[in-house]
Amino acid sequence: MLLTKVVSLPKLTIISHRESSQRLVILFFFLKDLSLAGGTTKRYRTFGTLTILSFASFRTNCENMASHVSKSLRFLGRSNLSVLGLQKPINRVTYTTGLSAKASSHTRGHPERNERAPFKRPKREEGEPRTEKMPINQDWSAVYPSAAPFKANSVPLPVRMGYPVKGGVTPGKKGNLELIKIPNFLHLTPAAIKKHCEALKPFCTEWPSALDTDAKCDELFPIKVTSTDYVSAGQSLRNPSARVVNIKVKLSSLNLDDHARKKMIKLVGERYDKGSDVLTIKADRCPLRQQNLDYAMYLLTVLYHESWKMEPWEAEKTVADMEEYSWEDSPSQKNMLDLLARIKMAGEEEGEEVREQLLSQREVQDYKDSVTRLKNEGDSEDTMRQYKEAVKKVLSL
Repeated sequence: MLLTKVVSLPKLTIISHRESSQRLVILFFFLKDLSLAGGTTKRYRTFGTLTILSFASFRTNCENMASHVSKSLRFLGRSNLSVLGLQKPINRVTYTTGLSAKASSHTRGHPERNERAPFKRPKREEGEPRTEKMPINQDWSAVYPSAAPFKANSVPLPVRMGYPVKGGVTPGKKGNLELIKIPNFLHLTPAAIKKHCEALKPFCTEWPSALDTDAKCDELFPIKVTSTDYVSAGQSLRNPSARVVNIKVKLSSLNLDDHARKKMIKLVGERYDKGSDVLTIKADRCPLRQQNLDYAMYLLTVLYHESWKMEPWEAEKTVADMEEYSWEDSPSQKNMLDLLARIKMAGEEEGEEVREQLLSQREVQDYKDSVTRLKNEGDSEDTMRQYKEAVKKVLSL
């Protein structure tokens, strides 16, 4: 541990350090300005350092150094210092663990000699805003070439945003943090989008001239893939809903027979819209959009092949197990054909030609539609009225 001894004299301060190696290091500091009343030291100047191995050489070294420094230091040779066990203090002896001095009190006012004045950066005057220098026919894509926060000095628009305080006016654009926090679309102006399209045009192919209507597009491209991109103002640019993929396809555009169509409708459940004949498959289980797209296409492929499979238990279905009512080969069809055959074809031979002739009549087709609708949709005022009119036409009432 370092032990420090300070000996204070009117014009001299001797600071000795005793180290673990029993060496005594003496530091001489001449006090330029010393306030005796307050005891505040303003500046120290070092004149030398002595390493004393014994007290005998201490006196000789002090005299030699004092003769070179000034005449005021000659009293060292005639003084007995309290060093190395000699208890003869001169004026005042204090023990401390380090050299400390109070902060200088000359910080105010002009700097003293050999001191540098604190550097003060000149205050720069605020220039004219950029919006005042903008020409009317400037290229706006050069001002906002890419996505960037809102800059009040670069946008020549009287934009206001924020809550009006005490019924006042909405805060303006200068110094408005609300305009900086939210994303803007100043870089996506129509002129900028047109430039982007012109730059990408050499890398794109022309739209096929044969696909001039939506009907042709739906016929040749029946599957529609839908995804959504989001612009978020939060800490993360990623939105969990951006990975969701929807696939829509009409069942009429798929190569399905009556059995496969009914089986696919049974497999997909609520995903099928009967009114528009559209099947919708939503995929959102995977973390990436491409993975969800691949999974949705895989589901559509599996549904198509499964709907064509004929299981052994499907041959055991009865009329009560059918998903919807079918007038073909039903008791209603058989009774109607027998009634018409007795009324209109009396005395003629019955056969397949007579049956086909009766089924092709307009009144019979209307009766078929009314019965099918009544069985599938249930009893209602509209279905009962349609059934009544169909019966009257068939019986010529």
